[in-house]
Amino acid sequence: MFDIIQLLPDAVANQIAAGEVVQRPASAVKELVENAIDAGADKIQLILKDAGKALIQVIDNGCGMSMTDARMCFERHATSKIRKAEDLFAIRTMGFRGEAMASIAAIAQVELKTRRLEDELGTQIDIEGSEVIRQEACQCNAGTSICVKNLFYNTPARRNFLKGNAVEMRHIIDEFQRVALANPLIFFTMHHDGQEVYHLPATSFKQRIIHLLGNQYNQRLVPVEEDTTIIKLRGFVGKPEFARRTRGEQFFFVNNRFIKDGYLNHAVMTAFEELLPDDSYPLYVLFIEIDPSKIDINVHPTKTEIKYQDEKAIYAIIRSAVKRALGKYNITPTIDFDQENSIEHLITPKPLDEIVAPSIRFNPDFNPFKNEPASPARESTPRYSGDHQKAPVPQNWDTLYEISRREETQQHQIEVENNTIEVEEQQVSKSSERQLMQIHNRFILSQIKSGFLLVSQQAAHERVLYERFLQQLETHSGVSQQSLFPQSVTLNGADYELLRELLPDVRALGFDIREFGKNTVVVEGIPAELNNANEHTLLEHLLEGFKNNQAILKLDKRDNLARSLARNAAIKTGTKLSLEEMNLLIDQLFACKMPNVSLSGKPIIITFTLNELLEKFNK
Repeated sequence: MFDIIQLLPDAVANQIAAGEVVQRPASAVKELVENAIDAGADKIQLILKDAGKALIQVIDNGCGMSMTDARMCFERHATSKIRKAEDLFAIRTMGFRGEAMASIAAIAQVELKTRRLEDELGTQIDIEGSEVIRQEACQCNAGTSICVKNLFYNTPARRNFLKGNAVEMRHIIDEFQRVALANPLIFFTMHHDGQEVYHLPATSFKQRIIHLLGNQYNQRLVPVEEDTTIIKLRGFVGKPEFARRTRGEQFFFVNNRFIKDGYLNHAVMTAFEELLPDDSYPLYVLFIEIDPSKIDINVHPTKTEIKYQDEKAIYAIIRSAVKRALGKYNITPTIDFDQENSIEHLITPKPLDEIVAPSIRFNPDFNPFKNEPASPARESTPRYSGDHQKAPVPQNWDTLYEISRREETQQHQIEVENNTIEVEEQQVSKSSERQLMQIHNRFILSQIKSGFLLVSQQAAHERVLYERFLQQLETHSGVSQQSLFPQSVTLNGADYELLRELLPDVRALGFDIREFGKNTVVVEGIPAELNNANEHTLLEHLLEGFKNNQAILKLDKRDNLARSLARNAAIKTGTKLSLEEMNLLIDQLFACKMPNVSLSGKPIIITFTLNELLEKFNK
């Protein structure tokens, strides 16, 4: 028999390894920028084309490489970071596995130019698919420049799995932000398709956060600092009132390396107990300095997982440090009535001789029993979004409420998302004849022949707006209400790229938005249904809702947008409605295709019959 086990060629082995190390353009960006940091650079430029698919170029002013090192860096398991196994437990550099450059060279066309400061000439190496095409001396600046062109050109299956440019760009921005946050003393720039996305001069840690996430974060940060024999902790957490409904602004760094750790995240979330609403996530950027011999970072090729010798103690330190920081800056509630800023210290009593009796003027001819016509300004006007656009009512809508003289009413079973909801076909013929009442500013009660209906006002309005927005997205019929003063809105890099991706559909909903420089848009109009809304808050909540739905429900883009906007624009629980508003909302609800089921799959309408009420009283 023939031997069947063979040693794989280096090119094939490198392509296999690249599957773990380089999953998308953002992975290559991370590896190249981290190599520049390890080279001692204090200025790093990142240049991208086509979201990194066509070009990724990293230019640094680090130590550079000799001709031999330049060739060796593309070999598998070739590294300058470690020499023996024991060095794995004393690592303070970003890279150490010696796989990244070999993996990138196996799936792309790479051009390397490098020169040490003491050398007169540098080295240029061109590699395609692990094969060296050219190696020669060249004239170049001190440091290193690496161009990665046509990523995954020889692995078309992997290239076909890449997402659109906007999605890939958001992943690159995420990686860039993590590296830039960990190294505030390094000057970073980032250009995409000829436009500057980031310009980050060397600065303090807090200013780096503000430059990356936006000027509005200047008032949102609470410093955290703790020095123990186990770890040194420093960084910032966000104030609870600015927490978001999606993750994305949570950063943990261990020895300046970004990590993902659910256990330590739980420690921070526990410190925010009773300060955050459900499903909200605070901002935090926390740095942990720890003895490298007490951790193991060689867990995964991406190097974002770490094992600790004493993780329970680290958990307790982080939890107590964050909790103390929130208390120190008066974020947590207090019941200390002896503080100097209590109400007693805010009131300065006047001397008795300075107190003047109040004078009251009144009209002696006023007659409270005289009937006066109501002022037009006092008439009840609809307050919730979309009231001025009354939804069309179907021809057979009155069958939902029609009074039946039979002793038993016919019931229909409607199955939606495995939920069965019974709706009685009984109705008053005219809206003016309905007997409606609002309960706790949350539910609308409507009397019917056999009992009554309870309608959840927020869920009902969400359903009405959702179906309206969905139709507008399909027909591009959204109506815009122009702003008297256009507002400029500055977003962080990832949200800006997401908005650019969604811009055609956002405009179809009635937003009048145009791009205005780096990470900034100008809002000149908003959907007519959302009058009196704050442009910045509206856009921020729209994007947050979109990301949250995308992470949990995996919805179609238009469906996701309609849901997010409907939930943000709908009247909220606790809003008082007039009789006219309640009638209008019920008319619009029954005009919907699915009036019985909310966006979360729960019932909007619940029926209570007289028989059920009698059973309650006869028990």
